[in-house]
Amino acid sequence: MRHGKKFNHLGRKTAHRKAMLANMACSLIEHKRINTTEAKAKALRRFIEPFVTKSKSDTTHNRRVVFSYLRNKYAVTELFKEISVKIGDRPGGYVRIIKLGNRQGDNAPMAMIEFVDYNDLYNPKGEKVKKSTRRSRRKKTDDAVASTEQVENTNEEKSE
Repeated sequence: MRHGKKFNHLGRKTAHRKAMLANMACSLIEHKRINTTEAKAKALRRFIEPFVTKSKSDTTHNRRVVFSYLRNKYAVTELFKEISVKIGDRPGGYVRIIKLGNRQGDNAPMAMIEFVDYNDLYNPKGEKVKKSTRRSRRKKTDDAVASTEQVENTNEEKSE
């Protein structure tokens, strides 16, 4: 019986599951988004969000705690230097899971997991892409008005 066991074992033994989640977390930190199955994405979200919370305060202890799980010093450095700066003001919910449909081979439900502030399309605070505007009639500036008056004056002098 599995009473009180709340996390998904993902059909793997403990060592394999820990290694897989650590590798997926390192890939997510490096690439900012990865495609995987929905179950693995949900397990990865529960795995990585505490590390992002720890990265907000850059102390030696927090770095060592995160390194003990991730076992990749480049991922830890990226997490503490770049990601924590961008996500630092957010109180939680650092990753987003977007369902993609089913995989072709075995019909497994697929999902994309990504850091929230790194997607420009879904990020309302991010810089919006400026759409091309239609041309409208240009308003005459003072220089343009002065130059047209000079042309009119020279035309009048020539006609006289």
